[in-house]
Amino acid sequence: MGKIRDWFSYLSHFVYAEKLESMDQILQQIPQQLINGVTVGGVYALIAIGYTMVYGILFMLNFAHGEVYMIGGFTGWWVLHLLTNSSGGLLLNGFIVIILMILFAMALTGALGMGIERFAYRPLRNAPRMNLLLSALGVTIVLRNLVLNLQGAKIRFFHTSALIPKSIQVFHIGGTVISFMRLLVIGVSIGLMAILTWFVKETKMGKAMRATAQDTEAATFMGIDVNRIILLTFLIGSALGGAAGALVGLLFTQVDYYVGYVAGLKGFTAAVLGGIGSIPGAMVGGFILGIVESLATTLISSTYKDVVSFIILILVLLIRPWGILGEKAPEKV
Repeated sequence: MGKIRDWFSYLSHFVYAEKLESMDQILQQIPQQLINGVTVGGVYALIAIGYTMVYGILFMLNFAHGEVYMIGGFTGWWVLHLLTNSSGGLLLNGFIVIILMILFAMALTGALGMGIERFAYRPLRNAPRMNLLLSALGVTIVLRNLVLNLQGAKIRFFHTSALIPKSIQVFHIGGTVISFMRLLVIGVSIGLMAILTWFVKETKMGKAMRATAQDTEAATFMGIDVNRIILLTFLIGSALGGAAGALVGLLFTQVDYYVGYVAGLKGFTAAVLGGIGSIPGAMVGGFILGIVESLATTLISSTYKDVVSFIILILVLLIRPWGILGEKAPEKV
């Protein structure tokens, strides 16, 4: 009996020690995962803003927004490809190339967003909501197949090694590793959101956007060109989605024609989580979703990170369907 008791004591001590070691490893990974979460969350927030801006004015979901994001990624890839010589070197300074990738992606996707609004949504603005939804799905199919035919199904890789000097590609803070690209994504995402917040709150066009979102008919009586404001909304929302596509391409170094599907779902989830129609809500929802996914990768498994995200979405819809920062719609009498 003594030997058996000693054996059980040894076994329990071993299991306890193994659990402590595993817990220490998890705690050591949490700072790294928080950084990863903020990085991805910034991208989700940029995508979510596109959804929430359109919904805030037209009360419709632009399901083609994920494909706009995908085209932004391909635009960034083409800029990098055209500015790279045959030997793999850059024709311009790496930082200038990054700026051009983001600006061209925003310009092309912004113009694309305006085209989508003008030809796919405006003619159906007074039609039943189902017509707008079908039009959005049709635009999604057209854009995805257009890119598939022009680019093929092959994954395009971003050769980013020449963009950043090796001396600043990676930073070490204690046991946490932060790459320059992650800092770039975080900085650009927060910067674009700050500019958008200032624009909406302080400029005349921003105030006109808020007035249109509050009451389209009253805004028209006050002399606001509603069509122009809606066009501007699609321009800004699509440009931010295109910037997100280029940033993700730089971060994960690849893009393909199907990447917009998952990104669109995540952006929509972030928008609903934060409060669809609320720009601050879209930002908060994006960061929360990114952090939760990253922590789920450490605490559970990377296999289930998407499952965790959608479980959170379901819980929010059940408990607070108007989102974290959204406003509860008054009940119709």
